[in-house]
Amino acid sequence: MNLVINEEQQMLKTSAKEFLKSKAPIEALRKLRDSNDPKGYDPTLWKEMAEMGWASLNIPEAYGGMNFGFVGFGQILEEMGRTLVASPIISTCLVGSSIINFGGSTMQKENFLPRIADGSILLSLASEESNAHKPLKVSTQYAKTDNGYSISGKKNFVIDGNIADYFIVTATDAEKNGISLFIVDAKSEGISVEKKIMMDSRNAAVVTFENVKATNADLIGEEGKGIKTLEKALDIGRIGLSAEMLGSMQEAFDRTIAYLKERKQFGVVIGTFQALQHRAAQMYCEIELCKSLVIKSLQAIDTDSPMLPYMASMTKSKIGEVLQLITNESIQLFGGIGMTDDEEIGFFMKRARVAQQTFGDYNYHLDRFARLSGF
Repeated sequence: MNLVINEEQQMLKTSAKEFLKSKAPIEALRKLRDSNDPKGYDPTLWKEMAEMGWASLNIPEAYGGMNFGFVGFGQILEEMGRTLVASPIISTCLVGSSIINFGGSTMQKENFLPRIADGSILLSLASEESNAHKPLKVSTQYAKTDNGYSISGKKNFVIDGNIADYFIVTATDAEKNGISLFIVDAKSEGISVEKKIMMDSRNAAVVTFENVKATNADLIGEEGKGIKTLEKALDIGRIGLSAEMLGSMQEAFDRTIAYLKERKQFGVVIGTFQALQHRAAQMYCEIELCKSLVIKSLQAIDTDSPMLPYMASMTKSKIGEVLQLITNESIQLFGGIGMTDDEEIGFFMKRARVAQQTFGDYNYHLDRFARLSGF
């Protein structure tokens, strides 16, 4: 399969670029940060994005979606990475909808997918319990009751947890017989949410569940057999986030090259210095490799490739490594002004550091790739 996008996907990418440039520049993120906005995103912007069909791209047509595919979806995420848009698209439209779509019952799909597609509800995966990404190490427990289940536990780094309408919770029973997935209303009794301010100004929260009631209809898939659905949704999230990170690294690189062409030292444009040209060339080559990786991984989702876990870990580790290189180099090449809050290049470094850790960092995915390969 060619590592290129088709005409329709290119048109979607172009329209997304124009829309985000006018409606969601980095100044919008700065405004959200400086105003300490309690929601951490612009609901009006999100409504416009949903009306354009962005929230429905990967949802089947039978449930109100466009079924456009993840390669197309990745083009939007890439453009969002260029302007650092704060939105619930990853938590709701990548991870949340994927869990419902791949593991949910017909009733759950009919209930939730159309509302995700039109942007009327937000979902958040509550799975992390430690300071590092360990989605399969679950201490949150559920117990059977006369009317269903009772869930108790604490989840860290719940992306968009402070704005979610529903949580998808990972839990196990007292004997730890596998992981189960439950979808619960965020307004349910026993749920408490503590918003955390991340360095990239994005939403995250610590969510505590204390004897939260769930019915049999709230169980996603079979009891104790949620790992397959969880891992597939996380792999989709990892690849989608990598597409966003690709956009961020390209924008940071473009801004750095533009600066090298205008900044002068000793009466000479610094872009003419050979040492800086070598550093720019290295960044360019690394970015080109990342483009191919992201396209290949998005194609793996659309084709339901058995290599999806390998591609997700390979892509997330490489993208994280290169994004760190690009943002570090950008700050250094901008010099002193790059360290100031007035210069927007610093926003890319802050987003990079959080995105690198989200859904597993470089070391996590190198280890996972090795284990998947039998080492």
